[in-house]
Amino acid sequence: MKKLLAAFSISALLIAQEKVDEANSAKMRSEELEHSQIMHTLHMLTDRYGPRVTGSPNHEMAAKWAAAEMTKWGFKNVHLEPWEFGHPGWLNESATAKIVAPVHQNLKFEVIAWTPSTRGKVTGSAIQVIPPQGPMPPAPDPAQAAAAAAFGGGRGGPTRLPPTKEEFAKWLAETKSKVKGKIVLVGKAAVIPVNFDPPQKRQPDDRVKAQYDPANPNGGRGGRGGGRGAAPTPDPMRMTANDMAEQIDAMLATSGAMARVNDAARGEGIIVAQGHRGYDVATAAPTIVVRNDDFGRMERLLDDGEDVKLELDIVNHIYPEGKTSYNVIAEIPGSDKADEVVMLGGHLDSWHSATGATDNAIGCSMMMEAARLIQNAGLKPRRTIRVALWSGEEEGLLGSLAYVKAHFGTAEDPKPEWYKLDAYFNVDSGTGRLRGASVFGPPEAAAALRPVLKQFEDFGIYGALPNSSRVVAGTDSTSFNNAGLPGIGMGQDPIEYGTMTHHTNLDTYERIIPDDVKKAAAILAAEVWHVSQRDEMLPRFAKDKMPAPVAIPKF
Repeated sequence: MKKLLAAFSISALLIAQEKVDEANSAKMRSEELEHSQIMHTLHMLTDRYGPRVTGSPNHEMAAKWAAAEMTKWGFKNVHLEPWEFGHPGWLNESATAKIVAPVHQNLKFEVIAWTPSTRGKVTGSAIQVIPPQGPMPPAPDPAQAAAAAAFGGGRGGPTRLPPTKEEFAKWLAETKSKVKGKIVLVGKAAVIPVNFDPPQKRQPDDRVKAQYDPANPNGGRGGRGGGRGAAPTPDPMRMTANDMAEQIDAMLATSGAMARVNDAARGEGIIVAQGHRGYDVATAAPTIVVRNDDFGRMERLLDDGEDVKLELDIVNHIYPEGKTSYNVIAEIPGSDKADEVVMLGGHLDSWHSATGATDNAIGCSMMMEAARLIQNAGLKPRRTIRVALWSGEEEGLLGSLAYVKAHFGTAEDPKPEWYKLDAYFNVDSGTGRLRGASVFGPPEAAAALRPVLKQFEDFGIYGALPNSSRVVAGTDSTSFNNAGLPGIGMGQDPIEYGTMTHHTNLDTYERIIPDDVKKAAAILAAEVWHVSQRDEMLPRFAKDKMPAPVAIPKF
């Protein structure tokens, strides 16, 4: 408690000393609320160029449009910076799927990325195969369970452990002779209970104030970007979920299955369809994810002994040139401290089931708009302000990791630019109001942002907290944290992000709340301007206080 009070006292002193440009903050607020461009930017990134799968022509066209737009706004050094994705691009052109016997029904579904087309229109009988499972896991420690529930918990109860490697190998050997020429339903239909207690879309102000109160010993995490720690060590005797998926795909492809059908396992018609981890259409059968209701209907008809026949027609395209992808970079040049850089960004790539509005065209739109507000005001920053729109985030933060490696290195092996990056601001949680900031660094770093954020309490933002995690997880600010650099992740109201839009077929322009995102852009502009004008860079961890490095996981 004494350490907490001492840190709070230091933070309070720094807040009192921090100079805030209230006049320009007010100017940015007024410009955004009266003459915003943010919804037009969002419209172009989603309706015109979405979806934006890494390596696809859509993504490259979106990147070029964003670069041209920022050039039109007067930004400098605008370019597409290449990095090696190493996999071909992929895009679905068209797809139909229907039950043709014993009933007729158009299925609601999405295609898995980096899986092949069907051989034209194909019709085949469906079968269902159910991989083995292990036992229920041991009961969690009550304290850990309570902490998980407080953070948000999961969507249901505990799931079974995976099978042992021996059990799974036996199942594969018994199953492969059954799938030739069949359309294969993998797994059982999930039972989705009615949710009588839906999560709140807005966080109550009193809870957010407590979360971001630096004097609160029970305060929460400072928004997305802190990481949750290392994953538990897998049992070497058991399969992992990824290994199971890879081996099932290989078995279906080599055994002549006509197609694979997965259950969406979500209620309300929500479908999440991401990518095949191998990025190689030769190692998978054509694969779709079907609405839970439709998967359940087919399962029940099969249980009745019916010959369920499906008709599929899927056209996908591979783009070899997609092995090289691009981050979009644009700058507002600095003046007396031009060699120091304040960055802001979000990931431009998306999944393909919708147009990628909340994840993360709106984050990119916020950042472009924040920089536009500074540029449009005719302001000359002391430090260079650099916008970055990443690709490869959905595949594992690949674009931002490549950029950090190329430009900055790490705290343990720094490049010259490592010492010149003041901060990187990131938004990647949808449409909700900004509620606070998570700042990688000592308490003094977060304290430097609180005075500028206090100007916008009427917009619902209530402060900043430090974090010390170097875990790479979830969003691009953690690529910077991992290198020991001050990544700043902005926390937001959840709205429908986790429940409805994240990676789903409902992630469209219509899910964006214009008032929320306009206010967010004004806050971000003021934050970035504030950091660009300070006499000193944001405080960093001293060398002897820098958290230990954390290995970058293989996604």
